Amino acid sequence: MAEARTVFVCSCEDTMPLDAGAIARGCGGALRTAEQLCLGQMERFTAALAEGRPITVACTAQAPLFREAAEDAGSDLPLIFANVREHAGWSRDAKRAGPKMAAILAAAAEPMPTVPLTPLTSEGVALILGRDAAALDLAETLKDRLDLTVLLTGAEPVPPRPTTEYPVLRGRVRTATGWLGNFDLAVDGYAMPRPSSRDAYAWGPARDGARSRCDIVIDISGEAPLFHETRQGYLRADPGDAAAAARIAREAGELVGSFDKPRFIAFEAGLCAHSRNRRTGCTRCLDLCPTGAITPGKDSVAISAEICAGCGACAAVCPTGAAQYALPPSDAMAGRIRRMLLAYTEAGGRDAVLLLHDAAQGEPLLDALARHGDGLPATVLPLRVNEVTAVDLGLIVGALAWGAGAVRLLLPAKRPHGSDGLFRTIDYAAAALGGLGLEQPVPRVAAIETDDPFTLGETLSALPRMGYAHAPESFLPMGAPREILRAGLSALHRASGGTATTVPMPAQAPFGVARVAADGCTLCLACTSVCPTGAFSANPEAPQLRFLEDACVQCGLCAATCPEKVITLEPRLNFTPEARQPVVVKEEAPFHCLRCQKPFGTASSIAKVKAKLAAHWMFADPARLRVLEMCEDCRVIEATEGGIDPYAGPTRPTAKTTEDWQREAERAKRSDA
Repeated sequence: MAEARTVFVCSCEDTMPLDAGAIARGCGGALRTAEQLCLGQMERFTAALAEGRPITVACTAQAPLFREAAEDAGSDLPLIFANVREHAGWSRDAKRAGPKMAAILAAAAEPMPTVPLTPLTSEGVALILGRDAAALDLAETLKDRLDLTVLLTGAEPVPPRPTTEYPVLRGRVRTATGWLGNFDLAVDGYAMPRPSSRDAYAWGPARDGARSRCDIVIDISGEAPLFHETRQGYLRADPGDAAAAARIAREAGELVGSFDKPRFIAFEAGLCAHSRNRRTGCTRCLDLCPTGAITPGKDSVAISAEICAGCGACAAVCPTGAAQYALPPSDAMAGRIRRMLLAYTEAGGRDAVLLLHDAAQGEPLLDALARHGDGLPATVLPLRVNEVTAVDLGLIVGALAWGAGAVRLLLPAKRPHGSDGLFRTIDYAAAALGGLGLEQPVPRVAAIETDDPFTLGETLSALPRMGYAHAPESFLPMGAPREILRAGLSALHRASGGTATTVPMPAQAPFGVARVAADGCTLCLACTSVCPTGAFSANPEAPQLRFLEDACVQCGLCAATCPEKVITLEPRLNFTPEARQPVVVKEEAPFHCLRCQKPFGTASSIAKVKAKLAAHWMFADPARLRVLEMCEDCRVIEATEGGIDPYAGPTRPTAKTTEDWQREAERAKRSDA
């Protein structure tokens, strides 16, 4: 294993110390050190190319130079680059950063799957929404690059252009749907300008319900936005901000052609717990999606890959795994976290703090802290994710089980869209750790919200050591996010001593029990038909309702469907063996047919049906009511042999005609006389 990969670590002209022993123990390859690998010692790199083994270079600043050298040498070996300089070596704690460097190098070598793509095509058909002459000024800058139409609100007078090179119309957008290359807008008050317009556009007859289909929407109307700010192809700026208008003009000119957008979410509709039989259950993703990419469907939600902005909030809170983040998938990211933490421990590190950050905000902060501050502490292991808001509970719990003493999630000072789900996940983690007795006065899991690198450094340096007394677990992150989470929770339960049996959880937590008031249950089994995970099941051999708590995701479909309203939800973690075994929550002896003695239904259900139908005219005759106590075959026989007419009804009153009423009225007059 140690010889499967060559690992180069350079001291960058001796600006950072290297603990070669610690790095070699955990980096996962054959370690080679250098002082100026990118220039004076490049021959060491080219010589390693000839050995035919994958190479990891602990430098990202000179990655293009190393790729060029590999290309010149005709090598197609896998090259991986890891940043140990800004993330570990340039630090006040650099002398103790050997285990951390080993962890960063080991994590970088963890393979990541290919990300699926969604194609988008734009032919440059653009609609400019404006209120004044600024819309026409913008159109002038774009008319040679885009196929333009200008739609003015008509609220302000706008002088016409001397020549008409693109349509200028009036109207207001009533509804808008779509994405880059496929926008569809409904326009009310649609009107064309009169050819005789002189000092300002004069508009002709207006009509409602006009449709506009375009590839790009440029909005400088100053009105409420049509879409979320992340909608690709929708560009918006304040009409009075010339700099912003110039920026969106530049961006709009580049939105012509074919584009590949990452498919951020892998969705399996069959696992979705949104609805069944016109009953609504789980709405976690619908409640959190900020972009409108998720819409309710008949049995499941629908996720538009074209609209999705990739915040991952839906995947982070999805209780069944129907929505999973794909950039990268949860199990792949969990594998990288596991490898980083186990390598850190193997190299001699202790009290690790896992810092999850993104590229757009996190990388600049870490770079600035390393170059202009004290750098990261030696115990802080930074790991970049695509979106911090996509981090699910399984990744956090898994990190704690694999040896992290704490987890910190770096967010901007202004919370990004989709962050509500992340803070909900942090609350779940706190509740679980508190119930297991593993929480500290300083929370093990928390967010750091800042745009200041020095505030970040001070916050991390002030953290107390929060290591565990147990050895890190090493289970593999296999399966869906819920399975990874279940394995991590079991590991934490063992670490706590196993004394806690159940732990209460906050509302909407994806674990818990669905309690059935057995006295009111009639064993109609409606709950079993809608449960998406099989938590409720029936016994085909006997009237029996069973519940498997380990499978319950607290979607609420059972409670919404139950006609007797005897099911209530209780979020909790249950570590007892009974949670993993089906438990009988209601059973009755079967009711036997009066004619053939075949078991069917239950006594309570038959009694309830009889009680409801006893007052109906069809069952006023006891013989008819007795039929309800027979199986479906015997009912037909009884109706035939017993002479029961299913269409017979009570005696109906004789219909009276007009002549009858007149005759009775005449008789009444005679009687009075």
